[in-house]
Amino acid sequence: MDNIERRDAGLAYISDEAVMKEQMKCRKILQRLNTADRSDFDAIAEIIKELLGKSEEAFINPPFYCDYGSHIEVGKNFFANYNCTIIDVAKVKIGDNCQMAPNVSIYTAGHPVHPAARNTLYEYGIEVTIGDNVWIGGNTVILPGVHIGSNTVIGAGSVVTKDIPDWVIAGGNPCKVIRKITEEDIKYYYKDREFDEEAWKAVEAMTQKGNK
Repeated sequence: MDNIERRDAGLAYISDEAVMKEQMKCRKILQRLNTADRSDFDAIAEIIKELLGKSEEAFINPPFYCDYGSHIEVGKNFFANYNCTIIDVAKVKIGDNCQMAPNVSIYTAGHPVHPAARNTLYEYGIEVTIGDNVWIGGNTVILPGVHIGSNTVIGAGSVVTKDIPDWVIAGGNPCKVIRKITEEDIKYYYKDREFDEEAWKAVEAMTQKGNK
């Protein structure tokens, strides 16, 4: 079994010449993305589609960093803000309507704890999954093997070391559930600030659309 096969099977592997050749392809695309005219949104969107493969209305504000791109699977309407890093040694699966604030990092990669094992150059990748309608706050770090449930908010500055369930607000280091998200939350756009009448009509329309 070669190292690409080992990596993709979730086994310990070494980043040999064949592995790095795959990364070189990604880096050439990232070079174009990260040096593109920031005001040319259509060109940026096309490069993102090339980088990620299957995507629908995905947009990433450069700069963006990843190892392969092809290991990142995003749903509809994905958005990542400036300086996002996804170390996609293993698969990263992200659902529909997910948003990431600036400086979010997702790490699937890791190294053995014992120095003798680590110095063999063996490393590993463990899949990360994120559900639908998830908002990840700025400067959040998501570690290998984590699953974040749908309709959840992760507070800024969190370090997510363990799974987080659906429909909660979670935050901190290590990231923990703070409270459930309830129907009462729909009235507010920030803390105790309620939507005005014009904005509320759009919220109601979105709610009705979701119930169909």
